[in-house]
Amino acid sequence: MTVRVSAFYKFTPFEAPDDIRASVDAALSPLGVKGTVLVASEGLNGTIAVEGDAMDTALDILRALPGCADLEHKESHADEMPFWRLKVRLKREIVTMGVPDTDPTSLVGTYVDPEDWNALITDPDTVVIDTRNDYEYGIGTFEGAIDPETQAFREFPDWFREFRQKLEAEGRKPKIAMFCTGGIRCEKATSFVKSEGIDEVFHLKGGILKYLETVPEPESKWQGECFVFDQRVSVGHGLKIGDYALCHACQAPVSAEQRQDERFEPGLSCPACYDSLTDDQRARFAERQRQIRLARERGEAHIGRTAKSEPRQPEREPANGDT
Repeated sequence: MTVRVSAFYKFTPFEAPDDIRASVDAALSPLGVKGTVLVASEGLNGTIAVEGDAMDTALDILRALPGCADLEHKESHADEMPFWRLKVRLKREIVTMGVPDTDPTSLVGTYVDPEDWNALITDPDTVVIDTRNDYEYGIGTFEGAIDPETQAFREFPDWFREFRQKLEAEGRKPKIAMFCTGGIRCEKATSFVKSEGIDEVFHLKGGILKYLETVPEPESKWQGECFVFDQRVSVGHGLKIGDYALCHACQAPVSAEQRQDERFEPGLSCPACYDSLTDDQRARFAERQRQIRLARERGEAHIGRTAKSEPRQPEREPANGDT
């Protein structure tokens, strides 16, 4: 049976987030749901996977939470389960920016539907900013998008303040258009940017995933593939699974060409990390691969794999809603 995968997030105030976390865990576990859900006082964020109609029940459970009746999700499919277990975790933020009082529930940019995004980003008066991390930008982005070269979302505020100074020095006051994988980071980024006094701020509703699902490839301004935070690694137009694999040593996406490099060994190294690994790390990764192989020979899932080989998430946290 095909596995349904749903990515979602919702900024909404939770008065008792720990109670929300416990109720979500208790309700989803019996359904066989796997994946990660983060809960904070500002809302929830996650990606879950399950077979068949259980996904409809799981989404109904989430939409029954306070303020979540209009929760939207991006759905795709996988041939096998992309997660090993269910994790429902309590966090300070559902996506970590680290700027106190940034509140997308009260101040946010203008949402732009995927169908209208091309017109905005091709406007010469628009500056397009990719709010994702450097390794995500590296495998695909929109035409003309600026790469902040951040390794974590919490670096974005400092980058933007410097970027704004450059714009002001040039006498420019462009429209700011931002995007991310599923919408959560760019939504929070617009809240921050507007709080900095910028008026014309826009963000892609539903993120890259909704755009790739909605906009026909011949009309698309997207170039490359989109990194996702599960074992699919990347997706393309129509949310078809892409060509990238994951280096389970450093968690970097690895292209088909890079997998032909002699420095790539499944589970052990890739061109990006080969020269930086210690002997101890190489030994640990080799033992992990041996345990995975033995588990497969027994017809079992190697659960220990999750601790070290799940794809890295935004901010190196297990946040999946921006996937």
